[in-house]
Amino acid sequence: MLKGVNQRLEHQQIPTFFVSGNSVFSRMVFFFALSIVLMAADTSFNYLSQVRQAFAGGLQPLERIANIPGELTRDSKRYFATHNQLVQDNHILKQQALENAVKLQRLNTLQAKNEYLRSLLSGDIPIYPRAVLGDIAHAGRDPFKKVVIVNRGRQHNIQTGQAVVDAKGVLGQVTHVYPFSSEITMITDESFSIPIQVERNQLRAIAFGQGGNSLDIPYLPSNIDIKVGDKLVTSGLDGIYPAGLAVATVTRIDQDPETSFAKIISTPAAKVSYHLQLLILESLESKEAPSNKAIDNKGTKLNAKNT
Repeated sequence: MLKGVNQRLEHQQIPTFFVSGNSVFSRMVFFFALSIVLMAADTSFNYLSQVRQAFAGGLQPLERIANIPGELTRDSKRYFATHNQLVQDNHILKQQALENAVKLQRLNTLQAKNEYLRSLLSGDIPIYPRAVLGDIAHAGRDPFKKVVIVNRGRQHNIQTGQAVVDAKGVLGQVTHVYPFSSEITMITDESFSIPIQVERNQLRAIAFGQGGNSLDIPYLPSNIDIKVGDKLVTSGLDGIYPAGLAVATVTRIDQDPETSFAKIISTPAAKVSYHLQLLILESLESKEAPSNKAIDNKGTKLNAKNT
């Protein structure tokens, strides 16, 4: 029985369409012709556009998945590049902010200094015709002395006894002169005294430094005509300070019933502990004619008119 089946299978012929040999060329020609016909028909009737759109829509998720590695690589590079740039920009901006802050501090200082110098050179105080502008180099070594050292000395024609002022009033007096520097004793020093007069009633007296930031006017009777708020100016009787320079303002009057004298305390008009520049006035005894040269920070003479 099996022999008969095998015989029937052996005599069964394979379809000619799937036979090997020259049939491959036939298939190629067939599919080539079919492709040309389909392309021509699609060009003429555009009936495959919906099919292409359907295939494109179906392949979109696959395209997205295939593009994920490239997008991740690109985004990673962009992230790190942006991060590094932001870090660098942040560092530069912080440095610029710090530099600008320092410049702003110096600008404020220079602005305040400029305003002070303007008030010093064109202030309301009656400056004597000639003066020398000095910079305070440092304070004195003795903590119990109210003295400062300025960068003007004998080489700048500074002499012992010259009056020292700022834009508000009297600061002190030159007490020691060196070749390139001078020692200025402030009016608040305990060893300092200055003849004054009350601007309101022309009452004359002598004010003494108290070592702090005040002046004392001793040896005046308790019924003296001095009030809180009275302005004290130089009397000019000492031959050192021109008359009319602001010295202090009376701030307190203490009267002790057990004594016949009043304790009169005043605050200096000048900014004793603030500024770094001051004016050293020419001695009233100088016989030199007023100069027409303008003052500068090198210590040249001040141009001012006699008042």
